[in-house]
Amino acid sequence: MEEKQIFTLAQVATSIKKTLENRYNQLYWIKAEMHKINRYPSGHAFPELVQKEGEKIVAQLTGTIWKQQLERIQKRFVEVVKEPLKDGLTVLFLGKIVFSETFGLSIQIMDIDPSFSLGELQKERDETLKKLAEKGLLNKNQLLSFPLLPKRIAIISGDTSKGLSDFLEVLLNNPYQYRFETTLFNALLQGDVAVDSIIQALNSIKSSPHRYDIVVLVRGGGAEVGMTCYNHYKLCKEIAEFPLPILTGIGHSTNLTVAELIAFRNEITPTKLAEFLVQTFREFDLNVQELTSNLRDMSMLKIERAQQQMSQLTHAFEKSSKNLMQQFIFSLHTTQQQAAQSAIHVLHREKTLLTNLQSEASASAIEKLRNGAFQLERKQYELSLFTSKITEQLLQQLESLSSKVELLDPIRIVNRGFSIARRNGKVVSSDNKPEIGEEIELVSAIGEMKSVVTSIQNNEKDNKN
Repeated sequence: MEEKQIFTLAQVATSIKKTLENRYNQLYWIKAEMHKINRYPSGHAFPELVQKEGEKIVAQLTGTIWKQQLERIQKRFVEVVKEPLKDGLTVLFLGKIVFSETFGLSIQIMDIDPSFSLGELQKERDETLKKLAEKGLLNKNQLLSFPLLPKRIAIISGDTSKGLSDFLEVLLNNPYQYRFETTLFNALLQGDVAVDSIIQALNSIKSSPHRYDIVVLVRGGGAEVGMTCYNHYKLCKEIAEFPLPILTGIGHSTNLTVAELIAFRNEITPTKLAEFLVQTFREFDLNVQELTSNLRDMSMLKIERAQQQMSQLTHAFEKSSKNLMQQFIFSLHTTQQQAAQSAIHVLHREKTLLTNLQSEASASAIEKLRNGAFQLERKQYELSLFTSKITEQLLQQLESLSSKVELLDPIRIVNRGFSIARRNGKVVSSDNKPEIGEEIELVSAIGEMKSVVTSIQNNEKDNKN
């Protein structure tokens, strides 16, 4: 019976090591996801390297990055990508296949190409934009109505962030002394945890949106690192669908993140964002001042025109009243003169008759003379009564006409609630009719107004004509 050949574990491990060293005796460029970096206090890192197809892991190995190499790789990575190495990032690295008898198979990472990772992050950004576009969310927040005066502001920021202090300094100490109401919702603003932290702050604001006019997201005072969280689809979807306008000032000057692109408004720094809000108040203030000045000027002009027209009406009324009074006084004098002349004529005629009777002196003549004298006295009395009655009637007519003239005073007419309609400066009448849609002037007790004719209903008198 043939004797079994037995190998120790160390012999097998050594054999594997030699085989791998002979087979994989150079460096290889390898693409993999750093599922978890696993940094240790010693400064070394032992990342879990995986390859996925969908959600399934189809390959998995352990990597090794020694402290000195890790520091060099990290520094260059941040300079190019503006992000530190982090869990879940797909990288292209230069690695060496290593087998240890005690730790097994691993890949020693010698270098990482940051340009590749930058491209991967750009792909993530593009994918987020594509998803938002497919759901019609790219400009949803931008279509919201911006408040006329965004006074009540919900701020998402870190409570120790320099960007927050810069924002509040400009906002609360503005030279015009505009007053803003701010509420801080503390959140982490960069790195892997920023997505959930910012969403949590947004949910807190969403629970009582009626308390706020706008939301601002501000960060600053540091390097442009840790910004990829603002390309994350989950966060960007929350911003796009938020019920209030969201304004960002997250302090960087390179390509805009997706969050900035879809926000209602983006400013490069918190300071610029605060200046925009102050300027919004300033523009409204100036508009109100201009409108107030215009309203005051227009009111003064209207009052002056109304006073001029009232003065003209008063003057015309006084002139017409004086002419009427003079006409009635002249008529009265004429009537009195005519009555006196008639009385003189009658008296002269009666005296002549009496003289004739006297020349025919007889007893009957004397009697007739007496009767004639009596008739003469009676006629004189009747003439006196007639003259008084005529004078009284004329005075009554004069008083009645004076009352009617007073009633026709335009000032009394408009004070009783009536108004005088004018077209092209002339009183509206059958000879000066307005057309439908035409603008006319109305003079009332409170001043002059303008009105547009919407319909015309003819008087019965006009219809008969």
